[in-house]
Amino acid sequence: MLIATEDLAQHRGEVAMVDGGFDPIHHGHVEYFERAAALGAPVLCNVAPDDWVSRKHRPLLSQNQRARVIDAFRAIAYTHIAEGTTLDVLAALRPKLYVKGADWRDRLPADQVELCASAGIEIVFLETVLDSSTALLEAFKSAPD
Repeated sequence: MLIATEDLAQHRGEVAMVDGGFDPIHHGHVEYFERAAALGAPVLCNVAPDDWVSRKHRPLLSQNQRARVIDAFRAIAYTHIAEGTTLDVLAALRPKLYVKGADWRDRLPADQVELCASAGIEIVFLETVLDSSTALLEAFKSAPD
């Protein structure tokens, strides 16, 4: 179910939040979503907006398209397109769990770690990094025609 920013507070303390650009979406994301769902809380996927993805590359899919695809996954209960930063979403939502891939261990932004600590949000790192969108794009761009 797609939800708006103003609806985040309705799910405070109930959900496991996953978050990312998901452009391109790939099999590693599917594993990430499924493992997050296995933690026992409904999963809310926070989708980075096009302007964030544009800092890395021109979006392959628009934020609305990415959100629609992600929302179709059985493991995802709620999908939200971020209007601000991940920190803004964490502050508004205050999820039960903040779930990231293990590649974020020791590099999660300090402001996110501090907010989670002060708000009682448990940070969970999953060993689900099967590929990265950035690596897939780089391999595609450098592959011979």
